Amino acid sequence: MKINIKHFNIFIIIHLVLVIILIYPLNTIAQAPSNLPKSRLDAIREKGVLTVVSSNDVPFAYIDPLTKEFSGLDADIIREIAKRLGINKVEMTTPTPFNDLITALNSNENIDLITDGMYVTDERKKEVQFTNTWYNESEAIVTPQISKIVFKDDLKTAVVGALRGTAFLDLAQKWKKEGSVKDVIIFDNENDLLNAVNTNKIDAAITDSIVATYLISQNTNYYLKILDSKTYIPEAPGKIAAAAKKGDTTLVEAINKVLDDMKADRTLMKILKKYGLNENYFVAIKEGHLSNL
Repeated sequence: MKINIKHFNIFIIIHLVLVIILIYPLNTIAQAPSNLPKSRLDAIREKGVLTVVSSNDVPFAYIDPLTKEFSGLDADIIREIAKRLGINKVEMTTPTPFNDLITALNSNENIDLITDGMYVTDERKKEVQFTNTWYNESEAIVTPQISKIVFKDDLKTAVVGALRGTAFLDLAQKWKKEGSVKDVIIFDNENDLLNAVNTNKIDAAITDSIVATYLISQNTNYYLKILDSKTYIPEAPGKIAAAAKKGDTTLVEAINKVLDDMKADRTLMKILKKYGLNENYFVAIKEGHLSNL
């Protein structure tokens, strides 16, 4: 059979063109990932260190003055999460005032997360991306042990204190507008706030129930008490979570998966119990899933 050379050559050319078209894009796709920026999670794993920021709040996330180790409730949780993600170390940066934590996170590329008993709020969602809920929290009313304040109504003539940048300050200022308290004094750290109550510079403090319970139990110089749950029902219950930069979705999703596992195997509950917290503080898996919208 005679072969038409002209047709054969055209066939060969078409074949070569098709091969080039098919192979070249595959090579391009295969090479593309090496040119893409690493996700924060990949960078953390490569470095072997997860860096967090905190206001050095006891018992959430602080540097223990004796051991010099990163310690606390949130510290234990994030350390366990990091271990399960294959990250060897968690470090806390220089302590930052609570009110400046979000600014510090978003302005410093070396900081990966805020872990400091932070309430999830709609306002904060505009600036950060929260993980799923770690645990529940609410306010406590702290007074001197000898005090006429027993019920919320007793605060109408009282000067109360709260920490700057917290949901508890928002609540205190709301109460002032409503006439439920006489005045509100703003403090920058928990020790100054509780010391002011202890020395009768203010009549009461509206603050974090976990922090107040822990500090009062640890400091024998505090002659303070927390209003009983039978006489005061918290008005600002909230969800606590870690906060990441907007866009660090890969990191947040990885943390959320591990967090669900820690809830399922009760590791998270064991950590909560270590700090004297009962089942009321535990948040179930589905209940803890958050939307950052």
